[in-house]
Order: sequence, then C-alpha cells, then structure tokens
Amino acid sequence: MPALDALAERLPADTVIVDPDVMARYLHDEAEWAPYEAALAVVRPRTAAEVQAVVRWAIAEGVALVPRGSGTGLSGGANALAGSVVVSLDRMDRILDVDPVERLARVQPGVVNDDLRARVAADGLWYPPDPASAPWSSIGGNVATNAGGLCCVKYGVTGQYVVSLEVVNGRGELVRVGRRTAKDVAGYDLRGLFVGSEGTLGIITEVTVSLLPLPRESRAVVGYFPDLVSAGRAVAAVTEAGIIPAALELVDSYCLRAVDEWKNMGLSAEAEVLLLASTDVPGAAGQAEAEALVGCFEDGGATFAAVSETAEEAQAFFAARRLAYPALERLGPVLTEDVCVARHKVPQVLAAIQEIGERNDVTLANIAHAGDGNLHPLLITPVGDEAARERAQRAFEEIISAALAAGGTVSGEHGIGLLKMGGLERELSAEVLAMHRALKAALDPHGIMNPGKVFAER
Repeated sequence: MPALDALAERLPADTVIVDPDVMARYLHDEAEWAPYEAALAVVRPRTAAEVQAVVRWAIAEGVALVPRGSGTGLSGGANALAGSVVVSLDRMDRILDVDPVERLARVQPGVVNDDLRARVAADGLWYPPDPASAPWSSIGGNVATNAGGLCCVKYGVTGQYVVSLEVVNGRGELVRVGRRTAKDVAGYDLRGLFVGSEGTLGIITEVTVSLLPLPRESRAVVGYFPDLVSAGRAVAAVTEAGIIPAALELVDSYCLRAVDEWKNMGLSAEAEVLLLASTDVPGAAGQAEAEALVGCFEDGGATFAAVSETAEEAQAFFAARRLAYPALERLGPVLTEDVCVARHKVPQVLAAIQEIGERNDVTLANIAHAGDGNLHPLLITPVGDEAARERAQRAFEEIISAALAAGGTVSGEHGIGLLKMGGLERELSAEVLAMHRALKAALDPHGIMNPGKVFAER
C-alpha cells in the first residue's frame, strides 16, 4: 500500500507492523464489549522523533491514530478504528533520569508503573500513584487516564505527580509543557490539560514525575462486614472522624473466593464484605490511627475488626485486592464500572448498586477504592449468554445514573473511552462539552488523534 510504504520509509525497518496475527493483540484494551475494528497497521516507535514522523505522516494522509500503552485500560480508549494506525508506546520503556535531590524521575511513556517504583526505591524514594494494574500498566497510560489506585485516598492521583510532559500534538509539533520548579503560574496549565486526555490531544513521549520519601512503617486494619451498606457506613465514619488512611479498600467475598480458587492463597473470611485499611504514620501516632480505624469499622457495623497481627497477613489481603479483576475474568466476561461519589454518599450508592444488580438479575462482585468514593462494581456474565450481556449493559447504565443522581461522576480513574461517552454527555452541560470540543479542535485541527472517543466531535 503506497501510503504505508511512505510511512515505513521514515522509520526503522521493524517499526511498522502489518501482519494481522501480530497486530491482533494491539487492537483493543481490556474493556469488555467495547467495539474495535481492523487497523491499517501498528507502529511501535522507540523515540519521540519517530512518533513525530508518524503524526506528520498521518496528517498528510488523513489517517486516524490510536495511541496505546500497555493495553490494560477498561474503557475502550485504546481500541482501534477501521483504517486507523495504532501507535503502541511499549518500546519506549526507558527510565531516563532519577534526581534524588529534587525528587524527580524522567521516564518514557512505556515504563511500567511497578518498574519505576522499584527503581526509585533504590534511592529511598517512592512514586505514590498505585493502580491495581501497577504490575502491568504503563506510566503513559496512567497519565492519559489520570489513573488513581490504592494509595490515592491519602496521596492523590497520577496528575498530582506529573510536573512536565513531552508531547507530539495533533499539529505534528513536539512540545514540552509543565515545569521542573516547585512553583509555576506562567500561562495556562497545559500539562494538566493533557493529563486525562486519553490520547485525544496528542501522544505523550516523555513524563517527568515528582517523588516522595519511601514510607518506612505501615500497619494494616481488616474489618469484616455482613453487607455492602454497613461497609459503606464504616467508610463514612472514617471520613467523619477526619482520618486519612494510606489506603482504604473494599473487596467482597465473591472476589476473595475467585482469587483463592485461582492462586490458592489460603484466604478466608466469614463475612460478605471486607474493608482493608493501612496507615503509614510512624510510631505511637500510627498505632493510634490504626486503633481509631478499628473503632470506625465497629461503628459502621463490623462483625470483626482488628489491626493485622502480621505483615504477611496484611500483604495477602491487599494482594488479593489487586488480583480481583483478573481472577474474575477467568469466570466469564466482566464489565467494570468506575463511578465516583462523595464519601458520605458511599452507603447510599452501594445500596443502589446492589438493588440494580438484583433487579436486572446480574451477578455483581464489588471492589472499591472506598476511601475516596471510587466504586468498581463488576458485572459478571456467563460466556455466550446474550441475554445476560444485555442485562449487564442495562445495569451498567443504571449504575452511572445512580452515581450522577448522587452528585458523582461517571469515571474516577478508568477514563471515558467508548463505554462512558453517553454518561459524560449526561454529566456535563452543553456549554462545557462545547469547551472540550473547542480545545480538541485547537490542538487536533486535523481530527486524527483518537477520534470518536471520550465525546463525539460535532
């Protein structure tokens, strides 16, 4: 094909992939039932200059580009469009620089989250954003969706650690936005604009993130609850007490059983729902915070709550929380929600989610970053059951409506992609949607950057 030949001439020999069997794994992310189509090619650049060459070629040829990180997304944001070129950044996986004095790390977008954490730990530093997919997800993808994670209740989401970005925008320009200084009010916050933009404004080619000192001490608190609502009340009690734990996670017994059947971790809990909390406050103050968390759990209706006796026990429960989604995937298609509500609304919305599942005859499992109100009900369907799929999709939309009715948002960290476009249009006013589209048109005037995602261009 002449157009692809011209692209291949601009890049190293092994960069452009057209073999359908090789391309297949690059065509979609992990979002169940999000549509994807056959791409023209997959491109795997190694440098920013190669990314820029791809973008300039795409502008000249009028070809849509779909940026992709590790493919762990859950909203369809990295799914291929018919006739598009998927730009996979997995080869751009170098940690370029770690500055222990300024507490900064400069990385390429394909660096895996846990690999960065391991590298900076050697300098006594810590990269806090901690999505459950941290062993597999890439920093570029985390930035593109403004990913959160287990530690965000206290330490915040990815965007709070991004200090500067190198980006190839939709005009084909290689630009840097942000700063390396402690303060910066020079111009608009273009760095913040690209964080969470899901590849619709440009392709991230380098990320500089801030770091914190590595926590030296941690205690875990485990609480058993008879139902979702009582666990939700405990979350509200923690908020009302003014406690900010390092993590506060919810996982139900369905998820624990799925993990244990897969990994044989010896987990058991005589409860329908668990809350897992941790505190990294050192010394006696940390012990006092852990005991206060126990009190909040008991106030919410816990049948059992205690500070974990061993680090190994605590680590096993948190490991199970991370493994919940892949464990459930083994049982059948899983449609994952990602709504976020105010913490005092968590009991109300958990009750609504449970009612929606029962009314639609959908099997629901529940995990959540409960400490910041980010709820992840998982809708599970038997393989090949079309009626169950339709019920699950109906429940998915009803959960979005319940979150919006409670003053929440359609996505806390997974992004909009394809699955949440309708929800976003219900959440944002027409005027605000128009502002989004105006920004998109300014930075992507040719309409080549992940078109048809997040919101429909008009």
